[in-house]
Amino acid sequence: MDNKMIAIAKDNTIRVSSLKLANVVRSIVNLKASKAVNQLKFSQKRISLNVLKVLNAAIANAENNKQLDIDNLFVKEAYVGKSLHMKRFRPRAKGRASSIIKPFSKLTVIVEERKEISNKEESK
Repeated sequence: MDNKMIAIAKDNTIRVSSLKLANVVRSIVNLKASKAVNQLKFSQKRISLNVLKVLNAAIANAENNKQLDIDNLFVKEAYVGKSLHMKRFRPRAKGRASSIIKPFSKLTVIVEERKEISNKEESK
């Protein structure tokens, strides 16, 4: 597809595991941008607000930088990757310590402008 029709937004430090983030992100792929925003607003997951910020940034990039029409935007791709880990230690019995790993994730959202084909044009 033409690079002029897509817009990208990224966040490299989201404080959640990549599996939990991937569950939320999977629900917005291939949705219209307005439906994806509504779905994230009313989601019960804590991390959905961070995903909403990245999606809004992608929509703003499409509107301001690429001059795309907001009404025709769809979430083309959204993918998650692992980032750094914070390592913490918890005291245990007999003078030992066990590690606690607090993961971070990366999120990339790509929106594209699609021209929807009406039913009249399909029948021709």
